[in-house]
Amino acid sequence: MVIDPAELVATLKRLKRVQGQIGGIITMIEQGRDCEDIVTQVAAASKALDRAGFSIIATGLRACVLSGDSEYDAAHMEKLFLSLA
Repeated sequence: MVIDPAELVATLKRLKRVQGQIGGIITMIEQGRDCEDIVTQVAAASKALDRAGFSIIATGLRACVLSGDSEYDAAHMEKLFLSLA
């Protein structure tokens, strides 16, 4: 399944923010910042990454339904979705 990149513009923005958050987390660790602050940022980045994954799966599922692509049946899409859990 190939998804039109135009359909994932918001997801790409989210992933770029996550990329920045990860860089910030690395810097925080290198600077010896407080554990609670680091964990808070890790949790935020993790949630944002999960949401990006859900967005990609939802977009792919919509594309499959609209195109009638039989290669990706409901069981396959469910497996992809649950891989994020």
